Amino acid sequence: MRVLVLGSGGREHALVRSLAQDSSVTALFCAPGNPGTAALAENHVLDPTDPIAVVGLAVRLKINLVVIGPEAPLVAGVADAVRREGIPCFGPDAGPARIEGSKAFAKEIMQVAGVPTARAFVCDDAGQVEQALDVFGPPYVVKDDGLAAGKGVVVTEDRALALEHALSCERVVIEEYLDGPEVSLFALSDGEHAVPLLPAQDFKRVHDGDEGPNTGGMGAYTPLTWVPEGLVDEVMRTVVQPTIDELRRRNSPYVGVLYAGLALTSRGVRVIEFNARFGDPETQVVLDRLASPLGMLLQSCAIGNLVPDTKLEWRPGAAVTVVVAAENYPAAPAKGDVIEGLDAAEETPGAYVLHAGTALDEDDRLVSNGGRVLSVVGTGADLHEARERAYEAVSKISLRGSHHRSDIALKAAEGRV
Repeated sequence: MRVLVLGSGGREHALVRSLAQDSSVTALFCAPGNPGTAALAENHVLDPTDPIAVVGLAVRLKINLVVIGPEAPLVAGVADAVRREGIPCFGPDAGPARIEGSKAFAKEIMQVAGVPTARAFVCDDAGQVEQALDVFGPPYVVKDDGLAAGKGVVVTEDRALALEHALSCERVVIEEYLDGPEVSLFALSDGEHAVPLLPAQDFKRVHDGDEGPNTGGMGAYTPLTWVPEGLVDEVMRTVVQPTIDELRRRNSPYVGVLYAGLALTSRGVRVIEFNARFGDPETQVVLDRLASPLGMLLQSCAIGNLVPDTKLEWRPGAAVTVVVAAENYPAAPAKGDVIEGLDAAEETPGAYVLHAGTALDEDDRLVSNGGRVLSVVGTGADLHEARERAYEAVSKISLRGSHHRSDIALKAAEGRV
């Protein structure tokens, strides 16, 4: 099987790394990729949101499966174009991808399908925003209706800040605050059936103790030893399958990974949001634990042949990923700074590094090229050991002005979640 992965971040490096371990994958390509994927796949420079360019490359390379990593190509209709060419594709068409592309659309689907979620108002002007903020009160939850690269959500006690964010967006969803710990669950779907991956937890705030602005994610871990027994089955029954069924009923079958961001509230499980692709950085730890061949799974979804009661195999132990972010992330991250110490980090027992925002400069030096520059994954018999290995590897990396959280998976490792 010849596989093309679209994207250039840490999620795509994790996907390429996992696919490279699948014996059914005979050739592996990434577009545009990054210096990390280049060690495992053949990189090709193109705009992944350009359907014509993607289809042309897939045809030229005789691709058997296209795997779309980021959300922007999905919303741009790249999956539609690939399927029209007769090439199997893992990733939803533009229609069902609106479940991430529009928070309002996601709320509509959940309401019709009976999926438990926060009460919300869709607001198009300042008057509606003011009324919604009055109804829910603090903490205020304000979400940009469109794609915002994981940074379109503001959760704050400050009404002025909530109003400022709302008015900076064309359209917003304002909803009630959901208490309780958050859980991310990925489910692979062929449009009719779905199978879950391991649940994970990520850390959205930029600073320790969940302080500072929201980011695309500063780290993640799995397994979640503290979640209630039967949680995954409950979410598949009450959230994932009803959502897939409703989209199918609308003649928009959902083929790809449905990412459910969940809050375990005092009133039960509630959906915070849906994403139409693998979440980053949860993908890094979940795929690290997956022992089943990833390529075969994704192809089964793409061709509509996913066995409903598929039982996935998982490696024992735990995985923790820590994001090394560029100076000034998540605002206007610095770029072009030289990264050193990667070889030493990779030599740390039980740890490895995934590239996210990296590039090679004109002198062939590895430099920062994005907000989240690297994801350092540590593995071990338990979360304590996985954390130690991840942070040991992080300590060997040098990047001017970089920062990372020091408390990824700490509460879980200490049994305090």
